[in-house]
Amino acid sequence: MKPYWTEQDFEVFETPGLEARMEALTAHVRPKFEALGQDFSAYFSGETGDEFFPHVAKHMRRTVNPPNDSWVAFAPYKRGYKAVPHFQIGLWESHVFVILAVIYEAPGKPEMANKLLSAGTLAELPSGFVVSGDHMKPDADAIESLGKEGVEKLLIRLRDVKKGELVIGRHLARTDAAVLDKDGFYAFAEETFRELLPIYRKLLQANEKTAVQR
Repeated sequence: MKPYWTEQDFEVFETPGLEARMEALTAHVRPKFEALGQDFSAYFSGETGDEFFPHVAKHMRRTVNPPNDSWVAFAPYKRGYKAVPHFQIGLWESHVFVILAVIYEAPGKPEMANKLLSAGTLAELPSGFVVSGDHMKPDADAIESLGKEGVEKLLIRLRDVKKGELVIGRHLARTDAAVLDKDGFYAFAEETFRELLPIYRKLLQANEKTAVQR
């Protein structure tokens, strides 16, 4: 069995220096993101009825510090994804992440947070799902350990704090990724996204309502 994610992929983020790390990222990881981008854009298009587009991170703004993670994002907009709820598959040195995210650029955060607060759907996710309030950090908390109050606190921060964010999904540890071939990883990602799609639809409803009101 050939693992989809190899040690060489994770070691990219141990490479010192911006130029050297970007070369390693381009050689080893980006081709996989390109393939994932095509395959899962088709998946989301089929599941939602909207045409989705892949956005592979290029890290163009970096001039000194090398990236500590990288990703491919999915959204129904060709020109960008940061201002709307979006899905991602990505890598830190320690793990793979498969997530749904609302980051600080999204203008409809208060309405989206209120929608999730009233629906209570995050607490219904299966064991193994994690949540974070900062997409720039690798760590996340298990939803079951946070409990209802912890989840509500995170959503209230998303609503009330300008830089509040919501990142929710599953992590696959570096060692666990080594035992999954391509079919195994694709099944893991698809299973994760299947659980996240109902939450995405609620976020989208709130976002569309905001757009109409404005």
